[in-house]
Amino acid sequence: MNLNEKFFKEMFNSPKIPVIDFGLGDISRKAQELAGKLSISGVQPKLSVKLDEKQNMLIPVAEGGEYILKPQTPTFANIPENEQCCMDIAKELNIEVPLHCLIPLKDKSLAYVVKRFDREKSAKIHQEDFGQILEQTDKYKGSVEQIGRKLKEISSAPGYDVQLLFERVILNFILGNGDAHLKNYSIAHRDKDNIRLTPAYDIVCSKLVIPEEEDSAITIHGKKNKLLREDFNQLGDDFNIPIKIRYEKFGNKFNVIRRIIETSSIAKEKQVQFLEIVKERINRIGLLE
Repeated sequence: MNLNEKFFKEMFNSPKIPVIDFGLGDISRKAQELAGKLSISGVQPKLSVKLDEKQNMLIPVAEGGEYILKPQTPTFANIPENEQCCMDIAKELNIEVPLHCLIPLKDKSLAYVVKRFDREKSAKIHQEDFGQILEQTDKYKGSVEQIGRKLKEISSAPGYDVQLLFERVILNFILGNGDAHLKNYSIAHRDKDNIRLTPAYDIVCSKLVIPEEEDSAITIHGKKNKLLREDFNQLGDDFNIPIKIRYEKFGNKFNVIRRIIETSSIAKEKQVQFLEIVKERINRIGLLE
């Protein structure tokens, strides 16, 4: 069994990539058919899908979805490829992410498919995002510090989880993800003694498609823009993270990130822009090669 077969076996319980029998033009109609039943929200069109094992086909469902499918969008080009690349980088840097891949729709356009981590053998795992936890209706209001303080209160592994949170904040900055808002950080309640930060999700280089994008969707050290190493150092101090481990996942990693970007499905001219964003961010916070 080759590498791809092993991956698909893990993600879909089959060594073959599943078929999707609808195209990009069908997404809105299928979402409308399921209106009032879907619980996945957001600006980007999404479908909850389940694997029909007999046909080896992903089908839209209102309940019991095993995966989330995100197609191309008319507003921003190549977002599925962008998210796939960013999630691949996160995985390579040992940041926990769910299983994910790109799959062609019937019309050959690529969609991003991610396995849901709030499901385990069809059982639903209770999950809350920090918009809910902080009782904030505006997902762009609040701070990373607020998330960290609350995470320390409720996590069953508070010290470790705030370290993971810090690393994800650094990753989002390096990758130019200025849209990591309160709802992009969550906790899972597996049982009363196991309340943990969930895997990282919804990571995209938003600056690649919105050049004027801010550095951060929520404040860090009171700022959303012009973030510097001193801002992240202060965040590390606030979280009581030992200095020697704060940036260890990111030091001397530009070539690793470059390899993933250059072998991604992102358009070549956009790859160049993405690399420029990453290089500027790495230089700005002093993680030089």
